[in-house]
Amino acid sequence: MITTRLSDARGRANFGWLDSRHTFSFGEYYDAAHMGFGPLRVINEDRVRPGQGFGTHGHRDMEILSYVLEGELAHRDDMGNGSTIRPGDVQRMSAGRGVRHSENNPSRDERVHFLQIWIEPDKRGIDPGYEQAHVGPEAKRGKLALIAAPAGAGGAVRIQQDARVHAGLFDGDEHATLALAPGRRAYVHVARGAIEVNGTPLGAGDAVKLVGEREVRLARGQGAEVLVFDLP
Repeated sequence: MITTRLSDARGRANFGWLDSRHTFSFGEYYDAAHMGFGPLRVINEDRVRPGQGFGTHGHRDMEILSYVLEGELAHRDDMGNGSTIRPGDVQRMSAGRGVRHSENNPSRDERVHFLQIWIEPDKRGIDPGYEQAHVGPEAKRGKLALIAAPAGAGGAVRIQQDARVHAGLFDGDEHATLALAPGRRAYVHVARGAIEVNGTPLGAGDAVKLVGEREVRLARGQGAEVLVFDLP
């Protein structure tokens, strides 16, 4: 079964400095039909103005991924980590038993456009942690690159959940297929451009849920950047 989640149907919050689209219920946006998908709890598409950002705040028991599409995002946390991520980078922060952090746009004249993703962990109260990796366009061009996975599974960053996140870039005749094991489901989010997923045409910000399918098929991309979540 394939169910679409169109971009225009998402929740929205605009605070001036932040323009955000919420795939699932978040903040003041509540939709009982869209509370998450398996352990995938949040996909927020955020655009932050130059010099602005999220002040220091806390989280617990969540695997938080940041994936930059345009611009730069500066991270600081009370574990002593400080870094700036750019397009091609993926950042993982395990909130565990508690962590405080900030995320800001360090640019004076360019906004940052990124995806903030929350995945519920399979264990609570773990030690908080941080990891960052770069997965360049050569690894994603016309194929799916593994950017996050359980520890020991070879993912670019390690998450505390039986979930795997892939990213790919597709244009023209480029295509890819991801097999799904029995009992697994998938969520496909189109970050940019347009593409067909199992024959369903999607544009930027659109997504599909796949339940009971044997595979994810990506084809006929037009400047597409896609995230594929393989979930229990």
